[in-house]
Amino acid sequence: MTEAARVLPFPETPPPARGASAVLCGLGTWLPSRVVTNADIASRLDTSEEWIRGRTGIRERRVVDPGVSTSDLAVEAGQRALKSADLDHVDAVVLATTTPDHPCPATAPEVAHRIGLERAAAFDVNAVCTGFLYGLASGAGLIATGVAERVLVIGADTFSTIVDPASRTTAAIFGDGAGAVVLRAGAPHELGALGPFDLGSDGQDADLITVPSGGSRQRSTHEPPEPGSEFFQMEGRTVFRKAIYQMSGSAQNVLRKAGLGLRDVDRFVIHQANIRIVNGVADMLGQPVAKFVRNIGEVGNTAAASVPLAMASACESGELRAGQRVLLGAFGGGLTWGATLLRWPDIEAM
Repeated sequence: MTEAARVLPFPETPPPARGASAVLCGLGTWLPSRVVTNADIASRLDTSEEWIRGRTGIRERRVVDPGVSTSDLAVEAGQRALKSADLDHVDAVVLATTTPDHPCPATAPEVAHRIGLERAAAFDVNAVCTGFLYGLASGAGLIATGVAERVLVIGADTFSTIVDPASRTTAAIFGDGAGAVVLRAGAPHELGALGPFDLGSDGQDADLITVPSGGSRQRSTHEPPEPGSEFFQMEGRTVFRKAIYQMSGSAQNVLRKAGLGLRDVDRFVIHQANIRIVNGVADMLGQPVAKFVRNIGEVGNTAAASVPLAMASACESGELRAGQRVLLGAFGGGLTWGATLLRWPDIEAM
C-alpha cells in the first residue's frame, strides 16, 4: 500500500458550526506522587519551614521522579478530563507549558498521540503561568471559527526541572502538576460557557521572569552560558507588585466587557503564585478573601497547571457549585496576564 493510500481518505465529519461558544464540559488533573515538604527543603537550604509558609502559604509541593516529563503528566490529566466529559475524541489539543519535553518539536502532538487522539490538531502555548488562560482563549477561538467542535486544553509544567535546587526562593515555591479541561461547541447561555476574555502582555519587562540561557539569543553568541543561567530566575519583589496590579486590572476589564460588577462574581480562581499575591488581589478589588479559591498550600506554584488544579480542588470540595459565576485569572512571564468568566457547569473533576 502506498503512503497516500494509507493516509487517505480522511474521515467524513460535519464541520463545526461557526460562532459557537466554548463550553467547559470536562475537568481532569494529575500530580506526581512524590511529596516534598517544607521540612525537606529547610533541611538542605538556609531557610525554615516557618519562613517558607509565612512568605508563600505553601506547606508542600509535588515533584516528578527522575525520567518523568511534562508530557507524562499532561497525558494523565488529559485522559482524566476526557473521562470527566464522557468523550473519547476531540478535534484539537492545546498544551500550555513552559517546560516542554524538548525545545523542538512541540510536546502537544506526542501528548495527543499517546492519548489516542489521532489526526487531532495539536500545538503548544508558552505564556508561562498565564499559559492556561491563553490556552483557553485559543481553544475558544478554534471553536468560534468552526475549526474544531471539541478541544482539549491542558496546562502542565515540571518546574522542578528548571529551578535552581540551591535557591531557597524558587526551589521552595514551585511544584509540578497538570490540569486539563474539555471544551465543546455550545451556546453562550449554557453553564460552562466561557467568555468574554481579557488578555495582555508587556514585553518591556520580559527579563523579570526568565531562563536566560538555552534559547537562540544565547546560542547565537557561540559562547558558553553563564553558570546558573540555565535555571529559572525571577525578580520576586517587582513581580509581586505587578502580579497584583495586572490580575486585578484584568479581572475588572473582563467584567466590564461582560457588563457585570465584582459583586456578581461568586468565586475567583486565580493563579496560585503566592498566598500574599492572592490576598493582595482580593484587597485591591475590595473583595472578601473567602471568595478566592486556594490550594497553594498543598501543591505550590504549578505554573500553567495552577488554575485548572485550583478549579478541580474547589470542585471536589464543593466550593465550586453548578451555576456559580466564576472568574479565572492569571499572571506570568512575558509579562503576560489574562482573565475570563464562566458559570460553573455541573461536572465531576477526575
